[in-house]
Amino acid sequence: MRVLVIDNLVSGLRSGAIHDFLRNFLRNGDEITIRATDGSAPVSSMLKDARDFDLVVPSGGDATIAAVCYELRYSGLPILPFPAGTANLIAININSSEEPSTLAQIARHMNTANYDIGEISFGSAEARQTAGFAVIAGAGYDATIMRRAERLKNSLGPLAYLGAALSEPNPTVAHFVVEVDDGVLEMDGIAVLVINFAQIFPDLSITHGNDAADGLFEVAIVKKQHSVELLPALFAAFLDSLGNFPGRADAIELRRSASVRVCSDPPLQIQYDGEAVGVHTPFEAFILPGATRFVVA
Repeated sequence: MRVLVIDNLVSGLRSGAIHDFLRNFLRNGDEITIRATDGSAPVSSMLKDARDFDLVVPSGGDATIAAVCYELRYSGLPILPFPAGTANLIAININSSEEPSTLAQIARHMNTANYDIGEISFGSAEARQTAGFAVIAGAGYDATIMRRAERLKNSLGPLAYLGAALSEPNPTVAHFVVEVDDGVLEMDGIAVLVINFAQIFPDLSITHGNDAADGLFEVAIVKKQHSVELLPALFAAFLDSLGNFPGRADAIELRRSASVRVCSDPPLQIQYDGEAVGVHTPFEAFILPGATRFVVA
């Protein structure tokens, strides 16, 4: 088997677990190509010959994996997400593993499933940028969390996000104008989330009934004005698999849509798959149905 590994050297805790995966995976006659990056080189430069391989293994955080998925969109090339980041939400959402030997077995079995990914577009008309995301894109409070979590990741791991959330008890309240397929929503809130995969921890989802292969985003407008007020909605998501725990609807307004445009007053910072990109609203997002093929358990 010919395997291309894209190894982000600066993702997560930098454990080097990808090498444990390779030791468990390799069989006689296999050919492995490893291309390492510190994040400065565009992923596209490392994937020009990707279609010459049988399998692509992006090793890194969700943003690294999503960048590979976006670059290889609609190629039909099997991709095994190797979770080497902090949160590793893609692996959680597809019920994969973080154990290198288990991932080696999954790769050998080569069971695949097609999933949607998102495309996000932002910036001025003169400097428009487009990127892919697999889990969540958004603007507002979530981008603040991602930015603040960066300095906590090495010490707290996934709990860095909770620490960052609670360190900002009074997030900026904005007036949102959100265009979805069936109309326009206007309301005040602290964030808009464009969701492809909804799990943010094992067994804890922002929304229920999420399906990342249905050709639709879930668009969530977070209406509460203080971060501590979000905790009842999060615990409701954990305790109530049907999503009708009292008070949940007061915190989050939900719509389903294949496209979305988000404007806010004041402008708010944007993030996608955990990357706070230093630009602000407005942004647009479009679903790419079945665009990526993951190797799954």
